[in-house]
Amino acid sequence: MEEIVDIITTIIQVIIVGIIIFRLFRILRPFERGLVERFGKYNREASPGLNIVIPWVERLIIVDMREQVIDVPPQEVITKDNVNITVDAVIYYEPTDPKKLVYNVGDFITAATKLAQTNLRNVVGDLELDAALTSRENINTQLKLILDEATDKWGTRVVRVEIQRVDPPQDVQDAMNKVMKAERDRRAAVTEAEGEKKAAILTAEGQRQSQILSAQGEAEALKAVADAQKYEKIAVAEGEAEAIEQVFNAIHRGNPSNDLIAIKYLESLEKIADGNATKIFLPAELSATLGSIGAISELFKDDKENKEESKELTDE
Repeated sequence: MEEIVDIITTIIQVIIVGIIIFRLFRILRPFERGLVERFGKYNREASPGLNIVIPWVERLIIVDMREQVIDVPPQEVITKDNVNITVDAVIYYEPTDPKKLVYNVGDFITAATKLAQTNLRNVVGDLELDAALTSRENINTQLKLILDEATDKWGTRVVRVEIQRVDPPQDVQDAMNKVMKAERDRRAAVTEAEGEKKAAILTAEGQRQSQILSAQGEAEALKAVADAQKYEKIAVAEGEAEAIEQVFNAIHRGNPSNDLIAIKYLESLEKIADGNATKIFLPAELSATLGSIGAISELFKDDKENKEESKELTDE
């Protein structure tokens, strides 16, 4: 019986020692800080790692130093132009002084939420509906500055504030939807008109380029034809000039008399007279030519008379 009592006593002692050891050594993680109270009074701050806390004499309060989030519940806010809108926000904060966070405020989450709601009403209440809907960044910045300054005494830093929702009443929302739809329709019409305009411009530009290229092609073709005709005429003229030059040289080499030239002149006039022209313009030198012809006739007449005289003498 005594052995059983000794065993039970030993087990109880081991349990008590285990509890004491468990409560004596406390381990804090890297993002945690601890406040140690001795007999209900602040004694020291515990750092990450292994810390010794005397059981039943000291108490350890652990504070999470990581960035945390507070979801501010939606609330009705009246804008400057007397429109009721529903607004809610999210606050991101991080503790900077665990001692202030524990001893300077009883419930930081509740205090920060109420503070955010109050200042949110003040900030949005100074704006008209359009500004409240489009100036979220401005609202976020103002709230962050106000809350950061107000919560500094509580050992926290407000990292940022985000407005999640700004909802106007349903009738206002319907009117805004109609306006936005009309604006979208207008932009679509403008875009379509601009597209048609660009298409028309491109088509006209294409036609213009086509006409320009066609005109250039025709001009080049005409130029080629003109060059060919020019070359042909030049070649013909050069040939005629060469022929005339050869005839001229041949005539001068033959030392022709004026009588022969006059006869050739008359032959040329005969060819001219055989043409289809109804009017013939004779050169001014025609009288001189006719004089030459008269001289030729006299020459032939004298020659004939000489021949007859010679014949009569022969007969006698």
